[in-house]
Amino acid sequence: MRLLQTDAAARLGEALRGFRRAALSAVHGPEALAAADRGDYRALLAQCGDDPHGVLTRLFTVGVPVPAADAANALAPFTLDEALGCGLLIPGPLDGTDTVAAGWGAQFDGDRLLLSDQLPNTTGGRTREHVLGVGGASNLLLDLTPREPVASALDLGTGCGVQALALAAHAERVTATDLSERALAFAALNAVVNGADLELLQGDLLAPVAGRTFDLVVANPPFVIGTPGSGWTYRDGGRDADGIAAELAAASTALLNPGGTMRFLANWLHRKGEDWSERVAGWFPDEGVRVWAVEREVLDPLDYVRTWQRDSGESHDAEQAAAWLDWFAANEVEAVGFGFIAVRRVDGAAEVVCEEARHAVATPWRDRVADHFAVRARPLSPEDLWTARLRVAPGTVLQQSAVLGEEGWDVDRQWLQQADGMRYAEEADPLVVAFLGACDGTAEVRLQVQLLADTYGAETPLLYAQLYPVIRRLIERGFLV
Repeated sequence: MRLLQTDAAARLGEALRGFRRAALSAVHGPEALAAADRGDYRALLAQCGDDPHGVLTRLFTVGVPVPAADAANALAPFTLDEALGCGLLIPGPLDGTDTVAAGWGAQFDGDRLLLSDQLPNTTGGRTREHVLGVGGASNLLLDLTPREPVASALDLGTGCGVQALALAAHAERVTATDLSERALAFAALNAVVNGADLELLQGDLLAPVAGRTFDLVVANPPFVIGTPGSGWTYRDGGRDADGIAAELAAASTALLNPGGTMRFLANWLHRKGEDWSERVAGWFPDEGVRVWAVEREVLDPLDYVRTWQRDSGESHDAEQAAAWLDWFAANEVEAVGFGFIAVRRVDGAAEVVCEEARHAVATPWRDRVADHFAVRARPLSPEDLWTARLRVAPGTVLQQSAVLGEEGWDVDRQWLQQADGMRYAEEADPLVVAFLGACDGTAEVRLQVQLLADTYGAETPLLYAQLYPVIRRLIERGFLV
């Protein structure tokens, strides 16, 4: 399936070459664009004229009809008949005027333009073969993905090509797969419009790349859980429960070259009597991977069902909601988690760390993942830390709360707080506070522990046995470096 033949796609790319976010910001100002991002289009509407840039902005950013003649002028050398024929434009309201409206969406990702079925001012799907544009989930994955140069990269479930086109900026070869023929057609068109070279393969998830390995793999798969009915291709993976995430996890070692990395988004079940972290950890092989799974959000079954019904415009379907909720109840599902999973191919036994991080962190997320894996690669045995010279990480502060007692203020709680990075907070008792106070990178841990042992009248080995797991945790969470 093709939305446009190659020559027509090239002419459309030529027509849209100057239509980018930076150009909109330069013409209308960053304030007007920031307001539009929030759904306030007054400044754009007031400024847009009938010049090509103004017409394209009204069509694809604001989402209002324009005179057909203005659209023809704005899209030249791509013709109006071609635009109507492929679906890029549709006839405007039948109000006696010759107008056209956007039939596709056009969104920006950096200096790239992405065409899709996602119309301006809309969310969710319109048909079961709907092809999403740039949204919250795809932006999270963009933020997660490392941008160092690689020889080969794979985008599983590419949709309109958001991730694949971003990968093309730093990967020598990019392969993208999707089950949807329409999604691959949009990805092919977007590759031409943006001057990128992609290998596009149709098939179910991993099937098109069976036996191949890559340096970098990303996936924003259709991860919605327990959907009744025939499903929506862009969101429903066709597996039981959270099986699509489990399938990706199980395949991680087979997909990645030595030292390769993988990032994917997922939903997972919170079942009665089962820790979600044990469930996720159980998806991975016993050897060859280091994993960080981060839960960003949790919804109870009713909120989950209502969220995805709104997304597909099916909020009115009470019977569908009942069937969906019955599935959750039958499977003892108490909640559904959403987050990301970062994987690195390593030698040796697997290590899987699962944690909740629902607070704001310092972005981009790719830096937080890099920090996490860097610490996990460090030797942190008791023997290693005994001779280490540690210092408190920049941006770490000690905070206290106190209550007023008979003899003045009594500190009843102390905690460490990060101003940057993951922005963790960590409780600290007086012994740990005393230890950290001497962590300036000059003295070995053994000397600090010996001094504390003398101060507290404790035996050095016993005190170190008490402090070691705390010191290690503070290193792993970035409070000590």
